[in-house]
Amino acid sequence: MTANNCIVLSSDHAAIALRQAVADHVAGRGWDVVDIGPTRPESTPYPEHGAAAAQRVATGDCRFGIVLCGTGQGIMMAANKVAGIRCGVCADTFSARMIRAHNNANMLSLGARVVGEGLALDIVDAFLTTDFEGGRHAARVQMIEALESGAR
Repeated sequence: MTANNCIVLSSDHAAIALRQAVADHVAGRGWDVVDIGPTRPESTPYPEHGAAAAQRVATGDCRFGIVLCGTGQGIMMAANKVAGIRCGVCADTFSARMIRAHNNANMLSLGARVVGEGLALDIVDAFLTTDFEGGRHAARVQMIEALESGAR
């Protein structure tokens, strides 16, 4: 397994089934999947799962991360607290393409109570097949990184 071909997945209890469908889908597309759970339906705190996945991306263990919770919002917020993470919650394919093309997002968040499985897989494909455009967008990503480091 290489970090460049690795995707880490995590969720809270509300999104286990969708996370497993996403894991199967991306594995079928040739990605190495690191699924860090959870596996049981008991209530579990999304901040821990978002941060754990984000750490794998921030350290370079995995190229991308996909996190899921009921709305996608809370777990996205937790992931974005980890330095070096740019995670966006998406409920449509246009947004998924744009967070990659314009924001160089390295994580995607999905809401299991917001999107169905078919749309979620389309969103994942849009995210994973879109490259960062660089150019004028690179300067904006650098501004985000400066905010994160406290330089702005």
